[in-house]
Amino acid sequence: MSHHPQITPRSAPELTPSVEELEAQERRLIFRRFTCDDAWTLGSLLVELARERQAPVAIDIHRAGQQLFHAALPGATPDNDAWIARKRRVVERYGASSYLVGARCRAKGTTFEESSRLDPEVYAAHGGSFPINIADVGVVGAVTVSGLPQLQDHRLVVEALEQFLGD
Repeated sequence: MSHHPQITPRSAPELTPSVEELEAQERRLIFRRFTCDDAWTLGSLLVELARERQAPVAIDIHRAGQQLFHAALPGATPDNDAWIARKRRVVERYGASSYLVGARCRAKGTTFEESSRLDPEVYAAHGGSFPINIADVGVVGAVTVSGLPQLQDHRLVVEALEQFLGD
């Protein structure tokens, strides 16, 4: 695998975020609405950020059980799509980012696989899927990236959401 020096967002430290920091991201990154056009705009922004970094990722946006956006960049594989589905199911089930769900388990000294008792072929609490949370409505979908180490997948999604929401 080739070295990708610009994969991580430029402003993000390499420290692992705490559960509290992850929860604060989710409180901050709330939508007022989320349309099909919003999915296209957000997905296109993610593609642009990933291309800048030559990140070999697949990108997916789902809302209410419908895929609104999907892209596979050079280097992404069908395995990334399987990871996307597993991470997205965690967001749909828990209403929180896949990275936060895993971090909460680690903070309790266990793993998601041990504590959830869910099939790991169906659910993966690995970073990269973030809830589409609409104010006064709740979680209606997920934005997911797969192809980088899990913290980098998570950070790429958060960076795009921050830009999209003007945060």
